Amino acid sequence: MRCLLDSHALLWLLDGDPRLSAKAREVVADASNELGFGRGSYWEICIKVSLGKLRLRAGWPEAIAEAMQDYGIRWWGVETAHAEAVVSLPFLHRDPFDRLMVAQAMVEDLTILSADPQIRAYAVPVIW
Repeated sequence: MRCLLDSHALLWLLDGDPRLSAKAREVVADASNELGFGRGSYWEICIKVSLGKLRLRAGWPEAIAEAMQDYGIRWWGVETAHAEAVVSLPFLHRDPFDRLMVAQAMVEDLTILSADPQIRAYAVPVIW
């Protein structure tokens, strides 16, 4: 299975947060799964940190890079096709980063790991 982690899923994995579901932990632990994290989601984290809406420990960029390496999570870039796919998405979710993540998942045939109930409203597989 090819999975795209939502920003909170990666951060909860990084911190060992109990909000990360048992199913999500199973998916991450299964070496046969291909895991990815979107550069758009990373941008979202950076914006929230800069606005003071998200507080992370010192050295968080290095911690994210290390966790991605440890868990075999690769970067998913934002491609033209992903941006164009956002145009046809219904406005079921207003967050532009989440809409981009949904579009990436649709274009690349990915399953999303997310606790966000609004993501489930789209025609994309979600695990939580």
